This record gives sequence, structure tokens and C-alpha cells, in this order.
Amino acid sequence: MKVSFDMVKHDGAIREYIKAADESLVTLGYTEHSFAHVTKVAECAADILTELGYDERTVELARIAGFMHDIGNLVNREEHSQSGAVMAFRILDNMGMDPADIAKVVTAIGNHDEGTGVPVSPLAAALILADKSDVRRTRVRNTDLITFDIHDRVNYSVTSSELKIDKVQGRVTLYLEIDTEISALMDYFEIFLERMKLCRRAAEMLHLSFKLVINDREFI
Repeated sequence: MKVSFDMVKHDGAIREYIKAADESLVTLGYTEHSFAHVTKVAECAADILTELGYDERTVELARIAGFMHDIGNLVNREEHSQSGAVMAFRILDNMGMDPADIAKVVTAIGNHDEGTGVPVSPLAAALILADKSDVRRTRVRNTDLITFDIHDRVNYSVTSSELKIDKVQGRVTLYLEIDTEISALMDYFEIFLERMKLCRRAAEMLHLSFKLVINDREFI
């Protein structure tokens, strides 16, 4: 059965798991990982593969993986990519998805986090790039700037974030605008360096180079 993104997006159980997972992260003080984030990641991953000429079904599977990629936070923040992959397998199998499609989605979800993730497929690579590029002020839930930790400061300082693919030059570039009065550039690299290294490997899987441009200056 060809389970569609629309079926996944409107499935009551999946939506409940995403909501509950984000509630756990609220308690832990993490940035927003609810519907705004997963929808943005789903569309960005799909856009990446569309831009690179992948087939329609692969693009739809990227949307599905993007939407479901953080449900493992329901179990625990640690190793959430692996627990999320197992949850996704059970959910999609029960929905009747073809095993070949399940395999692609589960592999991508299980490899999206910088702790253990490896861009082993184009779908996994697109998910990594989409997820790690979603840095923005609106993900910060703490409204008291005085109590910001480094993660709050860095995310809140990002006033603009855009991922662009240049097929002619063979590269994908993450453009960020950061308010350095809120957070120093060094703070960004302190918490996101491993993520950027994973993005570089993901870009290589897609036969692209990865560039990071902050405030019009190229850093990677």
C-alpha cells in the first residue's frame, strides 16, 4: 500500500505522539520540536530532493520521514533517533506501507541525529540537512532573556535562516543572519559544530559540497 504524506500528517496517533514528545522536551527546557518544526523539516527535505531531481515517491517519503523524525523524544531524548525509527516502523507497518518504503523512512529517521547518525542514503541526507538547518528565534520557548542558556541565546539570535542548493556549483549553503549582540558567533560553533560536520557528510552523499555563511561571511 502506498501510504501518503497526507495520511501520515493527519493520523491521530502520530499527531498525539509528536505532541507528547514535544511536551517532554518542554519539561527538559529544549527548543520547539512540535508541528512547526516537523512540518518545516518535512517540506525542506522534500524540497532538497525535488531540486536534485529525485522521483516523486522518494520526495514523498522524505516528507513522511521529516514529519515523524522526532517522535522518539516520547521515549527519551537520548537515542531518540533509534527509538523513533522503531516507533515509525511499527506505525507505518500497521498502516500497511510497503516494506521497501518503510525501510527507507526508518533508515532516515534512525540516522538523523549527530550523536550516531550517518547519511547512508539520499533520503537520510536530505533529512539531516533539513533538520539541522532549522535554527530560528521562534523555536525558543523561554521568554525571559535573563535566564537564557547557550542554546536559547544561539537560537534566539538567529534572525534569518535559509538553505539553498546551487546545482551549477554543486553545493548546498546554509545562510544565517545572527544578532551578535545576543549571541557571539563562537557560541554557535560551540553547540552546532558536530551538526555542521554531519551536514557536510550529508551534502557529500548528495554529491554536493556544504557551505555555511553567517552574516555574509563564509565559515565552512
